Amino acid sequence: MPKITPFLWFDTEAEQAANLYVSVFPNSRIHDVSYYPGEAPGGGKPGKVMTVTFELDGQKIVALNAGPTFKLDEAFSFVIDCDGQDEVDHYWNALTADGGAESQCGWLKDRFGLSWQVTPRQLIEMTTSPDRAAAGRAFQAMMGMKKIDIAALKAAYEGA
Repeated sequence: MPKITPFLWFDTEAEQAANLYVSVFPNSRIHDVSYYPGEAPGGGKPGKVMTVTFELDGQKIVALNAGPTFKLDEAFSFVIDCDGQDEVDHYWNALTADGGAESQCGWLKDRFGLSWQVTPRQLIEMTTSPDRAAAGRAFQAMMGMKKIDIAALKAAYEGA
């Protein structure tokens, strides 16, 4: 089976981003840091970090420092499957800290511009419920949220 590895383009912050991510997620670590051997387009200088290979809870990811030509945007995001409000709060707070930005419906951007969806299992259960009226109420409640509030979702789901 082929392995698929996300490859993220950063201006100069690949190592800082990887260090943040491995500090936030359990079972995560840096595997390798490589350095530019010579001058490269985009500002690569000899001895500067070129790539950082790291793992987030079993998922291998490579981060590249390649200059400002391309920017991360919402067209690509990582989804964090959470179980409960404590996990939602942990990931939300860690990834919006120090310059991250809240978006809508459980989406955020971290301070490096990478988009994340902090998604509690309970949101999926409620919005995919066979009770379509309850699912619709939970969905509408989610549409008005930034960080997902499970208690408010449940109240909407139950028609309270």
